[in-house]
Amino acid sequence: MKLEVRVPTLSDSVASGTLLPWRKQIGETIARDETLVDLETDKVILEIPAPASGILIELRQPEGAVVRADEVVAVIETGENVVSPAAAEKPVLPASAAAVMPVATVASRQPSVPIPVSSVASVVAAPGGESRREPMSRLRSRVAERLVAAQQTAALLTTFNEVNMQPVNELRQRFRTEFEVRHGVKLGYMSFFVRAVCQALQQFPIVNAAIDGGDIVWQGDADIGIAISSPRGLVVPILRRAQTLSSAEIEAAIADFARRAREAKLTLEELSGGTFSITNGGIFGSLLSTPILNPPQSAILGMHTIQERPVAENGQVVIRPMMYLALTYDHRLIDGRDAVQFLVAVKAALETPDALLTAV
Repeated sequence: MKLEVRVPTLSDSVASGTLLPWRKQIGETIARDETLVDLETDKVILEIPAPASGILIELRQPEGAVVRADEVVAVIETGENVVSPAAAEKPVLPASAAAVMPVATVASRQPSVPIPVSSVASVVAAPGGESRREPMSRLRSRVAERLVAAQQTAALLTTFNEVNMQPVNELRQRFRTEFEVRHGVKLGYMSFFVRAVCQALQQFPIVNAAIDGGDIVWQGDADIGIAISSPRGLVVPILRRAQTLSSAEIEAAIADFARRAREAKLTLEELSGGTFSITNGGIFGSLLSTPILNPPQSAILGMHTIQERPVAENGQVVIRPMMYLALTYDHRLIDGRDAVQFLVAVKAALETPDALLTAV
């Protein structure tokens, strides 16, 4: 019996995806639920599994094809008496396959011609001083599109402050062993920042709101997006109802997000629907930056590297581990006073962090 392999249901915000290299070829035996091909969408990579065990007898779409939900991409022959096609038989692809092949695949069939570096604005350096082109991934294209849209549609403004991280450092040092033994996860900085942000959002709910046409949408929960670097680019999974989470739950969730981001295992639902975001450029050494909004959110907090600097305390110059904070916000919705006071509230919570550490 022949069974069609179809593209799985996608979310409302994702219309299509691009097929990555096929893991199986015509004539190969496959097991039920074995991954046949990966589908790259604007947000995540989804696996398309075999609906049953059998032999792959047809590829309806080639690598690089753009497909939509429920579209047939392959055919499997099932049953006890299935015979594999001859090993020498090559896959038969649609006549239009070349039209949807990735640029790099089509170009590889042509004679290699070095491209002068000066003639191409954005290329990746290759051995021998040559340059090469490759198509943007769907994720990179989508990120570029959203960043440009944020700057064109919102009135972006950034306010800065700095926080003395010594109290948080001392608290982490005092409880880190007990915390890790009890919860099986390390006590990092992010749980302090998430809880400080949630407290500040309760004081200034306009920072958690969003513009929808002519309306202001006031959010009931703090669904915090955590920017995570992955091999495919930046992804922002969401901590749902972060205001209800303990420090251990936050640290465990972020560690899980980071692991699954590296493995391209995040789901579409986990990357949708945030109300506020936090990004930490400090892990790469950034001293100061102006983060860009993640629409339709109205604000984003930027963390930066911790650097020992001289500061004045009680009339004395002392050395303290300091971090610059940046809050970028949509000035159409959030007044400067609210933005500044929100950031001051985050700073105050971090400099008296005992209340931020829960479930030790």
